Amino acid sequence: MKLLTQRLMCLLIVSLYFTGCGDIFSSRYFLTLPQAPEPWIYLMDEPNWRLEWLDKGGQRQIADILPGQNIEIEFPVTWTNPVTAWPYWPAYNLPPGLFKPAGALFPFDVSGEYLRLSWEAGPDTVFYWELALAYKYDDVKIPANFDWSRFRELFKGEILNEAVREDPWLIGWRSVAERTVDSNFDRRRLVPQAVESVVIPLDLLQKANGPWFGGSPFAEPLFFVDVDSAVFPVRSGVNVWISAGGILRCTNQTWVFTAWE
Repeated sequence: MKLLTQRLMCLLIVSLYFTGCGDIFSSRYFLTLPQAPEPWIYLMDEPNWRLEWLDKGGQRQIADILPGQNIEIEFPVTWTNPVTAWPYWPAYNLPPGLFKPAGALFPFDVSGEYLRLSWEAGPDTVFYWELALAYKYDDVKIPANFDWSRFRELFKGEILNEAVREDPWLIGWRSVAERTVDSNFDRRRLVPQAVESVVIPLDLLQKANGPWFGGSPFAEPLFFVDVDSAVFPVRSGVNVWISAGGILRCTNQTWVFTAWE
């Protein structure tokens, strides 16, 4: 966290230097959060949210809000600012980071006095943070200078792989960010990550044959009918699925199933 904050401060200083801004102007906006996917709400109720953004000093801010709460945030108006909202469920030991976030980019997602977060903009903000982490003191490649409008257009046409247009979380955003900073942005890198198959006997999952809902709001549910085992596609990190039977946490090396109480 300390390293990220230092890098973001460097980004801010460089950005202000090259834009010629002596003062940092700011404005306040109310956030509007998207509705969580119905299966998540049905099985676990409304989520709490972990918010992350940059204040006018370039410091990373974090706030936790309960379901139904509203929040107003002050943004610097001189550079593009990501707001990431991670859903989480403390009652089920599901902390922020397991389920994919919603997000918004200021000022692109401003509507009047509101900044509207969406599931579609969640990957944009995570890519922003990853670019900041990979940054190597080249002012041209700071996240605030990235062509976010053109980037978003890629997901509206038919240029990209159909699978990643439907679910951008299939992309390994850290790898894309690192390679973008090392060379340049290349849309050909926006492809699905490699997957490994994890096979689990259904008897060990309380015979829950589906539907199983993943941690991405865009992921199609999994069904396992007339089979003895379930096959889950696993990507890097901790993968999560939920069903009427319980919660499955899984990596390519191990898995843990927790039945609902």
